[in-house]
Amino acid sequence: MSDIVLKNPLVSADWLYEHLNARNLIVLDASLPKAGMGEDTLSPSLIEGARYMDLKNRWAQKDAEFPNTMLDAAGFERVSQEFGIDNSSALVFYDQHGIYSSARGWYMFRAMGHDNVAVLDGGLPTWEQAGYPVMPKKDYSGHLGNFKARLDSNFFKDHKAVLAELQDSSKQVLDARAGERFLGLVAEPREGLRSGHIPGSKSLPYGELQEGGKMKDINTLEALFSETSKANQNLVFSCGSGITACVLALGAELTGRSGYSVYDGSWTEWGSLPELPVEKGRG
Repeated sequence: MSDIVLKNPLVSADWLYEHLNARNLIVLDASLPKAGMGEDTLSPSLIEGARYMDLKNRWAQKDAEFPNTMLDAAGFERVSQEFGIDNSSALVFYDQHGIYSSARGWYMFRAMGHDNVAVLDGGLPTWEQAGYPVMPKKDYSGHLGNFKARLDSNFFKDHKAVLAELQDSSKQVLDARAGERFLGLVAEPREGLRSGHIPGSKSLPYGELQEGGKMKDINTLEALFSETSKANQNLVFSCGSGITACVLALGAELTGRSGYSVYDGSWTEWGSLPELPVEKGRG
């Protein structure tokens, strides 16, 4: 079988099963517990032949002030090679919730210059419902890859860049958190964090882009983005800690949008810094 080139950001469970033994294919479990849930809620199973990424501990800066902070290029390259990833690898990411944290894996590799990547639509639940094989979770041990990271700094923004762009009408911040968190009606899962949202941002909960753990059709996705932004605006996606913001990025990619970015620190950072402005209600 010839090497796979992934031309669509989504693949189906049927497609993945058909190509599971392709020479350059690597399947990566990017599962994370949902906010407020513990590590013991993670599935003990992997898709047959998959490698568990451990996004929180292996693929994030260990000494960072805020969770899930993106690795620098050198660190990302080292971990990728430890996972046996090559420059020629076709990477398919999935998670156990459908599409939750898998989009983060997809987005990180794109930020590091690797476009041969996709997300399994429906994730592990769809795979298991189809009766396709799984195996017990285990750490990867195998050959070192030759992956070379080439960071494109346009993919991620820090709070200073977001703050500077709040008055720029060509930019729009979209918040992937649940609506009640955006409105400041409930306390944040992280203790001591202010409630509310970035001034001028709009709410687009990541779950609205999905149905049954799968991404909605392109026309519906386009309508959702049209309701919250203008076609010519550059979008900045935020969430709780940089994870589900990447689901919005996946949706934007499916609709053919470009010029978008993810605020890596997201609300965990913004809500922690008293000097940054906060809005509550609909703004």
